[in-house]
Amino acid sequence: MVAKISVGSSLYGAIVYNGEKINKEKGRVLDTNKIFNDGSGNVNIHRAFEDFKRWMPQSTRAEKTMMHISLNPHPDDVLTEGQYAQIAHEYMEKMGFGDMPYIIVKHEDIDRHHIHIVALRVRPDGSVISDKNNFYRSKDICRELEKKYGLHPAERQKITPDMPIKKVDPTGDIKRQVANTVKMVGMRYKFQTLGEFNAILGLYNVKCEQTDGRVNGREYHGLVYFATDDNGNVIASPFKASRLGKFASRTAIDSRFERAADKIDVGPTKRTVAEVMAQSSGKDDFIAGLKEKNIDLVLRYTEDGRIYGATYIDHNTKTVLNGSRLGKDFSANALYKWFNNPSEKPVIPIHQPQPDNSSSQTTGGNSQQNGQQGQTQGQSQGQSQHGNAPQTHNQGNDFDNAPTLPGLDLFQVGPGYDPEEEAFIRAMRRRKKKKRRGPSL
Repeated sequence: MVAKISVGSSLYGAIVYNGEKINKEKGRVLDTNKIFNDGSGNVNIHRAFEDFKRWMPQSTRAEKTMMHISLNPHPDDVLTEGQYAQIAHEYMEKMGFGDMPYIIVKHEDIDRHHIHIVALRVRPDGSVISDKNNFYRSKDICRELEKKYGLHPAERQKITPDMPIKKVDPTGDIKRQVANTVKMVGMRYKFQTLGEFNAILGLYNVKCEQTDGRVNGREYHGLVYFATDDNGNVIASPFKASRLGKFASRTAIDSRFERAADKIDVGPTKRTVAEVMAQSSGKDDFIAGLKEKNIDLVLRYTEDGRIYGATYIDHNTKTVLNGSRLGKDFSANALYKWFNNPSEKPVIPIHQPQPDNSSSQTTGGNSQQNGQQGQTQGQSQGQSQHGNAPQTHNQGNDFDNAPTLPGLDLFQVGPGYDPEEEAFIRAMRRRKKKKRRGPSL
């Protein structure tokens, strides 16, 4: 059995979270301690909150006054509601919460049924139940309960370097899958913008958006994550980064952007993409050729079907690169022209060391004195793109047209990275506005 413990100050929020599960018929109250329970399995959120408040001291130095615990048996364990309640009471007693008010709720929103416990950790006299060594005490208690009730031993899944990243399965625990995907992508891949982060997340049916705004005069800056289907449609309620873990927070992701800037080398990816491009006859051929080289090409389209974004995900170097980082010939605009007109195919010189460097090449109207100069120009271009990345960080976003859920209109999408794409998007918007206004008289 795996126990997940969080301490916080939002008692009402924890009660509402569990109450909403019950209201959606995906959970029920199993039992309570010192909190009113009518035995129906339902909960009156306001009544429960008032009952908890009766046990709260008038003053306390504790900032985090409550605990929210989830107990998760092994998927192969089938327990009755009575057994769930009994295990929960024994767990709370052993953790030192036997005399504290708490409520036990069974969640049935996923196949793996589990229970949540909301409890006060502040006594009426203002003293606080210590959370020191909670993790180790809880783990030992779970092992004891497993033996007592004949349950399968269950440990929290550890993420290893060789663990494959899988697409979100709508029938499974969506929150856990989204959290694992975000964590593994962040551990393995290098990216410098939210757009590049979303490109790699999108392969596994996850999407991220920024939540910038102001509440009660205070600014907030965060991230929210969505599970999607293969078409990019949102399939579940969003998850705040704080619900997934510190690794998913705005601060953590921004720091990954900064660290990646010093580690990314576009050279290997650029050479591979150039080689595949030289051998390809069109879009399908190009994408298939990149796949064979273990590189995914993520294209973004306007409603009119025009390509406005291209991102290369190199699984060999674990690097995510917007096309403009590789060079103009690899950008969304260049690919759009080529895919619609074979004569517009970019012709990119591929440097190959030769014994005699005195020969000159002329390719596509671009004269190069020798292969070494061509390589130097390519490196210079890559360095220029790399060096300008932080400056373009606040210039917009590729996901302006991405769908959002009702009630999330405050969300503002995050920074983009390609001025050329942004200019195209703004032009398309102006064109649409003119159409809506109609001809001027």
